[in-house]
Amino acid sequence: MKNAILVTAACIGLGIAAFAAQQSQPTPATSQFPLAAPAGTDSGAATHPPAGAVNQGPFDPAKWKYGTAFNPPQGSKIWNPVKLKMMRGGKVTGGTVFSATDPATYCAMANAGYDFIWTEMQHNDRDWEAVARMWRTCPNAKAVPGVRVAYTDEREIQHALDAGALVIVVPTIDSKAEAIDARNWTYFPPLGRRSNGGGQAFDPAMWGGVPGGYRSTINDNIVLIEMIETLDGLKDADEIAKVPGVTAVFAASGDLGNFSGFAQGTPDYERAINIVHDSAIKAGKRLCGPIAWRDRPDFTCFQAGSEVAAIARGVAAELGPLANTQAKPEVGPFAK
Repeated sequence: MKNAILVTAACIGLGIAAFAAQQSQPTPATSQFPLAAPAGTDSGAATHPPAGAVNQGPFDPAKWKYGTAFNPPQGSKIWNPVKLKMMRGGKVTGGTVFSATDPATYCAMANAGYDFIWTEMQHNDRDWEAVARMWRTCPNAKAVPGVRVAYTDEREIQHALDAGALVIVVPTIDSKAEAIDARNWTYFPPLGRRSNGGGQAFDPAMWGGVPGGYRSTINDNIVLIEMIETLDGLKDADEIAKVPGVTAVFAASGDLGNFSGFAQGTPDYERAINIVHDSAIKAGKRLCGPIAWRDRPDFTCFQAGSEVAAIARGVAAELGPLANTQAKPEVGPFAK
């Protein structure tokens, strides 16, 4: 009888110990998410930060101290050759791929000698999949992928960047507010508001393997060119050029004539161009224009001709005096 009592007591003791041990062990949820709010409970996070938080006091976006998770590694160097050349004061050229969707044509242009490719999306009806396909075919060509988007828009700019653009050209910037919007969609926080949603730009075959990582270094490597093309843009040119993150302003030779009503060379037209020039100089930003202005004072980045024009020029240079020496039949369709 005595032994039975002792065995029963021992079993009860073991049960109590096991229960206590079970109660003291964290559940899988608390082990995986130690700082998570308790289930079904208001944690008070809006007014009370957890222990060790950098941001103290009630939550306030205006006072938020941005974290260090995406800081570029110390000593990181610029890996975008266009950004590097612009920082050094060199002249950069963008060859225009206006209508091609064939990756072979794009890659031929990208290896022809330009600094970047101005993929035209404002005046062309290509879709972003066609653009992404061209860019990923030869990401390490001599010219980096760039694009003129259709307008200041989160979707347009996000598609371009996620596909791998390293030069963003935004047309018809009319105000400081629009300049800031274009900047915001181009840059990741804290400077901008670009969403971190992935895309082929993050792929190791594109920029995923760059020193320091794409997310942490792209803000330092992206080139943002904002085009001033209208009278409203001229009015706000100084403020547009001063927006942090704007690399260069582009004096739009065609549309400044279109919106002003004056032809190149006339005093009113040249005044408009000089307003953009002055804004760039005062803000310490690069000044861009058409390739025909490569010798115009202070212009250091340029849009060159299209793939069609480049083919024509290349053939003319290759053939020399043999160009356009076809025989002329007296009859038939080629007699004209």
